[in-house]
Amino acid sequence: MVTNRMELSAEFVEQTKALFGEERYSRFSSALETEPVVSVRHNPAKRAADLGGELVAWAGDACYLDTRPLFTADPLFHAGCYYVQEASSMFLEQVLKQYIDAPVRMLDLCAAPGGKSTHAISLLPQSSLFVANEPMPLRAGVLAENVIKWGSPSTVVTRNEPADFAPFKEFFDIILVDAPCSGEGMFRKDARAVSMWSPGNVKTCVARQRTILSDIWGSLRPGGLLVYSTCTFNSHEDEEMVAWVRDELGAEVLPVAVSPEWGITGNLTGGDFPVYRFLPGFTRGEGFFLALLRKDGDGEVAQPRPTRSRPTPLPKACNAACSWLNAPEKYAFTVENDTVVAAPREHQTAIAALQARLKVLHSGVAVAAVKNNKLLPSHRLAMSTALNREAFPAVELTCEQALAYLHREALSLPSAPMGVILFTYKNVPLGFAKNVGNRVNNLYPAEWRIRKDPMEF
Repeated sequence: MVTNRMELSAEFVEQTKALFGEERYSRFSSALETEPVVSVRHNPAKRAADLGGELVAWAGDACYLDTRPLFTADPLFHAGCYYVQEASSMFLEQVLKQYIDAPVRMLDLCAAPGGKSTHAISLLPQSSLFVANEPMPLRAGVLAENVIKWGSPSTVVTRNEPADFAPFKEFFDIILVDAPCSGEGMFRKDARAVSMWSPGNVKTCVARQRTILSDIWGSLRPGGLLVYSTCTFNSHEDEEMVAWVRDELGAEVLPVAVSPEWGITGNLTGGDFPVYRFLPGFTRGEGFFLALLRKDGDGEVAQPRPTRSRPTPLPKACNAACSWLNAPEKYAFTVENDTVVAAPREHQTAIAALQARLKVLHSGVAVAAVKNNKLLPSHRLAMSTALNREAFPAVELTCEQALAYLHREALSLPSAPMGVILFTYKNVPLGFAKNVGNRVNNLYPAEWRIRKDPMEF
């Protein structure tokens, strides 16, 4: 299927032809006139969806779809069973599989909407701590929702500028900077990216990328890894930026093993360091660029100092919440803003340090809200892989009922048990409700509800 012909800037065409060469550019420009592909990545911790399709060669739990279904109409999508993500950006998997074999602290600095974050969460060794950050408020909310749905209790979501991480000197083993860029790689998917492109915007992006990298560099431990990526094609934001990090900040550019069959393009500037370019017409997906750098030096990740302020200890009335998690002995339970929160004990000090200095939107597992010395389970608990499903009676919903629940409608369930109920779909938790006899109160978060009437799907 062919799209309407794309009107590219003459300046873009000129500079991209010069970089790619005539033959490569011809193949690339022809691919831009075709429909973008659709790809999804499964959540190995919630394996329930079977969407079929051809496998993505460089990602183990991902596949291409022949057509784009209405994901909003699939309850498993809302339950965090899979993520809709560009196949090209899933190349991050090769970096983590080839270089990470022990628990780490990892930061995704520009993380929204959460594709690479949820991917990394699934790949990192057990006992790792993952921090997903996004400075833009609306985008940060979307990021938090996607990370929460993915279900890992060893995650933190923050809303900060890169410079705000300055107090966390040598705190992370690996930092991913998927830098804000001119978006040339999204031309096929987003007409706005085409209309907004200009040489001036590219220069603005270059300056911003250098600031971001300089601001965050001190938070990476000596010997730690920086993954730098963009969704653009020009060398100013790609190869030249990698060379700048190497020469100005002090780093070694590392290779990532690839298969020739994947069709990945390498360094186009004649440089002597490896980079990985995904170009429409050569790889199946949108435009993407990645380079891996190791910070000069050798050292261990810095240990955070305990913060002076202490969270409120758990009142006796809240002790029942501990049994709502599997292996509760692995968590430290506290009350924060009338919410029982469980932090993995192995990351308790690190999480407390982040909470003391950053704008934290999510951390660990929000187990329950405390109201009048009574507990109401949190939706975040339902999404967490730490949930003890034996703690609540479960009611399996049909697809129609599940969509009504996700729309925050009142359900009629005459045979449902009294009290708090865990709703499931295909045996995957969707969230909680409370049967009070004459009605079933829908406890799905209002801000997450499906806006469209399910009857219109």
